[in-house]
Amino acid sequence: MEEVTEAVSNLNVVDSLKKNNRIQVSNTKKPVFFYVNLSKRYMQQYNEVELSALGMAISTVVLIAEILKNNGLAIEKKITTSTVDVKEDMRGRPVQKAKIEVVLGKTMNFDALMLAGQNDGTMVNIQEQS
Repeated sequence: MEEVTEAVSNLNVVDSLKKNNRIQVSNTKKPVFFYVNLSKRYMQQYNEVELSALGMAISTVVLIAEILKNNGLAIEKKITTSTVDVKEDMRGRPVQKAKIEVVLGKTMNFDALMLAGQNDGTMVNIQEQS
């Protein structure tokens, strides 16, 4: 019985390590500005956002990060690149794919820019959607 209790406690620790501010980007499923707006929402809630992508979606992550940086909303905190094994073909043989993780943080004037965008009607009111 003691082993079961310990296993349940370990499950809680693993669940708490899950990142709530992580966005896994695809270059085919959603438009770029869906991810831009979602990133803004995550930065409002968590003060930073982690964008992650594999393969061809890497350019989409770079585009999202550049849009946020050029609009004065985000700064780069960390960029990590690596390769991962993905079972892609029918034989189940692993194929290596490039992976990128970009952590963006809020700029000093993030809140003012978001408020200004809401007041002039160019940004969707993110708090109403939450």
